[in-house]
Amino acid sequence: MDVVTLGESMVLLTPTRTGPLRYAHTFNRQLGGAESNVAIGLARLGKEVGWISKVGADEFGEYVISTVRGEGVDTTSVKRDSQAPTGLYIKELRTTDRFRVFYYRHDSAASRLTPSDLDESYISQAKVLHLTGITPALSESCKETVEHAFEIARRHNQIVSFDPNIRLKLWTVDAASPVLRHFISKSDIVLPGLDEGELLYNEADPERLAEKILDTGPGVCVVKLGAKGAYFATKDGEKGFVPGLKFKQIVDPVGAGDGFAAGFLCGYLEGQSWYDAVKMGNKVGGIVTQFAGDMEGLPTQEDLAALETEQEDVSR
Repeated sequence: MDVVTLGESMVLLTPTRTGPLRYAHTFNRQLGGAESNVAIGLARLGKEVGWISKVGADEFGEYVISTVRGEGVDTTSVKRDSQAPTGLYIKELRTTDRFRVFYYRHDSAASRLTPSDLDESYISQAKVLHLTGITPALSESCKETVEHAFEIARRHNQIVSFDPNIRLKLWTVDAASPVLRHFISKSDIVLPGLDEGELLYNEADPERLAEKILDTGPGVCVVKLGAKGAYFATKDGEKGFVPGLKFKQIVDPVGAGDGFAAGFLCGYLEGQSWYDAVKMGNKVGGIVTQFAGDMEGLPTQEDLAALETEQEDVSR
């Protein structure tokens, strides 16, 4: 297996009209979850991926499992919890370009993950373990589970990729900072956004941020800069800025960071240079912004090839 990832996926309800939720009568149902987004993104790019989680023993849980499995991700390590519900979140479309998100995930099934839920033999078969800072924010047992996942990866000399993915609706900066900096120091590849670098390291310059992170232990740091692209640096001295793709408009930015992670890890697994792997991350993340929903826009290899052709035509 190429990648195993761990984390909560939830049902996303989005109203079919703009305005306050109190006036919304119909909703579209979709899937949302940073780790499953990355897993689905990698699967669409032809990689073998497994996802570890818990869902409620309810219809939403069955929907989550069947959707992720239907995208080609192995879900045999996803457990059902009869004592807790599947997480839910609702997106409020204030206007066509402004939205708010409301989470209903307290005491959800995934928040009850424990170290004993991890199958070491399942995790150890992967080349890369991908984790995010969302999971340790869910509960103390989830934090312990992430710590245990790191320990398993270290025992088996696996590469650990970590996206801080700070969610301030789950915990404060003061609570998140020591935990996330701890996990960052234990990782091989770190994928922070520049805003996360400001919160965790009080650093707004991508080059200095990457240096600070590399000094704590990781071998590679890629700082995501949104539409501008990304900056990468390695312990071996490689570094550079990789510009992002230009699109006429952004339909939905949610999930772009997960798309970046999927594209970047795909490039890494294929043995691409760091520059080209970051470039692939930019492509996938950019495409995701062109679609409504967290994972609907994740591209295939054919989609990437078509985009490359379109970009070349425009440049002529």
